[in-house]
Amino acid sequence: MRNRTITDLKEIEAIIKNARFCHLAMSSSDNMPYVIPMNFGYKDGVFYFHGAAKGKKIQILKDRPSVCIAISTDQELRWQNENVACSYSMKYRSILAHGKVEFIQDPEEKKICLEIVMSHYSEREFIFSPPSLREVCCWKIKADPLEGRIYGY
Repeated sequence: MRNRTITDLKEIEAIIKNARFCHLAMSSSDNMPYVIPMNFGYKDGVFYFHGAAKGKKIQILKDRPSVCIAISTDQELRWQNENVACSYSMKYRSILAHGKVEFIQDPEEKKICLEIVMSHYSEREFIFSPPSLREVCCWKIKADPLEGRIYGY
């Protein structure tokens, strides 16, 4: 079974929609890799994130805004012969995206960002208070490029 590249945007976006979290990879000013799991939202080729306004992640993103987003779903162990270790592999669907962080300052844009993030996890509508919008840090990453891979499906 071969690894297949996914180029169809609808198939890529179906994988993104199915994902519960992503891993956001960045590089600190001392060239150390830093990867963290994140909740996210996605719409029209753009990933949306939110978090505390201060901390290690935010400082790294401000200093070095180039990032990589990794998503993997539908992992399932498979084998050709259960007694032969080398015949084992993992089925999966995955996405890899690169881009640059753009911080969102405008409260109305922050509200849109948070609505996109929340819509990834719930179909409910939410209220965002002015203090919450003032204090939260929101950012977006335009995925360029956006790559997909599938194995075993």
